[in-house]
Amino acid sequence: MKKIMTLLFCLCLFQFSSNAQFGKLKNAAKKAEAKLKNTGSSLSSDEIGKGLKEALNVGVGDATDFLSTENGYLNSQYKILLPEEAQKVIKKVKRVPGFENADEKMTKLLNAAAEKAASKAKPIFINSIKQMTINDAIDILMGEKNAATQYLNKTTRKQLFTEFIPVVQESLDEVNARTYWTKIAKAYNRVSFGKKVNTELDQHVTNKALDGMFSLVEVKELDIRENKSARSSDLLTKVFARQDK
Repeated sequence: MKKIMTLLFCLCLFQFSSNAQFGKLKNAAKKAEAKLKNTGSSLSSDEIGKGLKEALNVGVGDATDFLSTENGYLNSQYKILLPEEAQKVIKKVKRVPGFENADEKMTKLLNAAAEKAASKAKPIFINSIKQMTINDAIDILMGEKNAATQYLNKTTRKQLFTEFIPVVQESLDEVNARTYWTKIAKAYNRVSFGKKVNTELDQHVTNKALDGMFSLVEVKELDIRENKSARSSDLLTKVFARQDK
C-alpha cells in the first residue's frame, strides 16, 4: 500500500510539474502576442521568429565566411594589431639585424591565426540562434539597429572565447607565431636592461578576433535592416518591411 501511495504521489507531482511548464509556455506566448499587437504589425510571431533567425544566419554566415578566408582579417578594417607592450618590444628589436620587419611579420601571423579560428564560430552562433524565443525575436525586431548583434554577443561571447582560445593557440603554432615571438622576446631581452618581456598573445588575439567578428555581424545586420536588396528571401522582405517606414 505504501508503494502505491508513493507512486500516486510521484504521478501527481509529475502532472503538476507538466501543467506548470505548460502554463509558463502559454503565458509566454500570450505576452508575445500582446507585444506584437501593440506594435500594430500584421506579422505573426512565428513569421518574426523565423525571419529574425534567417537574418542572423545570413549575417553570421557572411561574417564568418569572410573573416575565415586568407587575409580576411589582415586586409580589412578588422585587422588585428599587436598589443601595446608587444609594439614597444618590436620597436626596440627592429634595430637588431634580422628583425627589421618584425612588426609586419608578427602582425601577419596573428591575423592568420585569427582567420583559422574564425571558421569555428559559425556552429556556435547557429546554436544560439536556434535557442531564440519568440519574445527575443520581437524585442530584436523592434529594438535598436544592432539588437540582433547584441543578442548574439550576450549569448555566445563567453562560449566563443572558450572555444577560440585553444584554436588560436593551435593556429598561432601552425603559423609559427609563437616560435617567432620567442625569437623576438629573446632578442629584446638581450638588448634590454629592464624587465624581461613575456607578453601574452593568446587572449589578445582571441578578444580582437571576436571584436572584429561581432563588428562585421553588426554591419550585416544593419544592411538587412536598411537595404532592401540585402533581404535575400520573401520572408526577410516581409519581416523587415517595417524598417522602411
